[in-house]
Amino acid sequence: MDAAEFRKRGKEMVDYVADYLEKIEKRQVFPDVEPGYLRPLIADCAPQDPESFEDVFKDIEKIIMPGVTHWHSPYFFAYFPAASSFPALLADMLCGGIGCVGFSWAASPACTELETVMLDWLGKMVNLPEEFLAGKDGQGGGVIQGSASEATLIALLAARTKIIRQVQSEKPELTETEIMGRLVAYASDLAHSSVERAALIGAVKIKNVPSDDTFSVCGSALKKILDEDKAAGLIPFFFCATLGTTPCCSFDKLLELGPICNKENIWMHIDAAYAGSAFICPEFRHLLNGVEFADSFNFNPHKWLLVNFDCSAMWVKKRSDLIGAFKLEPLYLQHHHQESGLVTDYRHWQIPLGRRFRSLKLWFVLRMYGVKGLQEHIRKHIRLSHQFEYLVLQDERFEICAEVVLGLVCFRLKGSNELNEALLKSINDAKKIHLVPCHLREKFVLRFAICSRTVESTHIKFAWQHISQLATDLLKTWEQNHHQQ
Repeated sequence: MDAAEFRKRGKEMVDYVADYLEKIEKRQVFPDVEPGYLRPLIADCAPQDPESFEDVFKDIEKIIMPGVTHWHSPYFFAYFPAASSFPALLADMLCGGIGCVGFSWAASPACTELETVMLDWLGKMVNLPEEFLAGKDGQGGGVIQGSASEATLIALLAARTKIIRQVQSEKPELTETEIMGRLVAYASDLAHSSVERAALIGAVKIKNVPSDDTFSVCGSALKKILDEDKAAGLIPFFFCATLGTTPCCSFDKLLELGPICNKENIWMHIDAAYAGSAFICPEFRHLLNGVEFADSFNFNPHKWLLVNFDCSAMWVKKRSDLIGAFKLEPLYLQHHHQESGLVTDYRHWQIPLGRRFRSLKLWFVLRMYGVKGLQEHIRKHIRLSHQFEYLVLQDERFEICAEVVLGLVCFRLKGSNELNEALLKSINDAKKIHLVPCHLREKFVLRFAICSRTVESTHIKFAWQHISQLATDLLKTWEQNHHQQ
């Protein structure tokens, strides 16, 4: 393919993507395929001779689309939103076109410098304390990671390195292995599984701190477990606080937890993967109060800020803590500007060496929507979640299982877990809308997350009527079976 054909085909692909997104609600949200559907549809091995673009293009609808779950459909209410917007897609094309691998400033100065500035922009939008911003000469700063899981892992590994060095300076007789064996990390019993996975990769123990009746971790619960562990000779070193838990979007109590972590020399990382985007709205910023006590903070613009995956924003108060943990300087990666205070080499801030020019997506979206446009997007989703909550509350067969704060509603039929499992199965088998469940304490609960950029009130009404009708049908057969038994 030469440049002339690329121009032609590029325009066709843009048309195809625009049509796909414009008409997405006509597609069934969840695919009708069985595992292994794809292999018989394509050749056993790569072709020896080149095929035409037309041949490849027509196979998109034939082979790929039948197996796609349409995350951007207004009938997709599962997981959390996956952000997308036309400005972000255009920026991603440019990122692919430039194709730099921005591991250091010298590898592409614009790639590094735009990221530093965009993370300052975003930090100011959520009103982060000054210490987290790079500014012209700050000690903190932001970085784009691939996902919140990566950000948690990076924070945990940096905290681990920091505590090992501290303990060794105080007790030189202890080996690194002995210290590692005594380290403990902590997170809510509702924290995302990626926190436990970070501890697994970091080879440290992790303990769940029980959440309270509002599904939040409070200071007394953390203090109790810390006191027990310290008495047993363990070394608490890391706590991951969650703002907007995955099961029910609950919020750990930062204002109680932060001072404890600071006093006990524990690195506090805040995972606000989904909820963090809402903090750009002044009326939700109080949910981040206490961030001033944290060492690191992360949220995903690729969930709720119209920037497509992957773009996970992470800030640290002291970038030296990260760089100190990951810095290696082989000659082939060195450059003559690296000692300058204005230069960031992001390879020291992340797991991989290479990185894409992801800040272009932020730059395009923040400029083309403006803070006000993004605030309106968030507020609209939250209004729609309260609309769904209201509809659920009108039906005495159902209950709401957790406070609706942002764009997630946790609800269920009053009755057994088996009944609710059957309801979810009938919803997802019908494939008109898509939901996923969670467990809250012992209850099997249905999660209804407002996801699509194009979702409207009509889609919410349709979803509720559909769920309500399936519940009516289910309860009839349930009662009949019950009588027969």
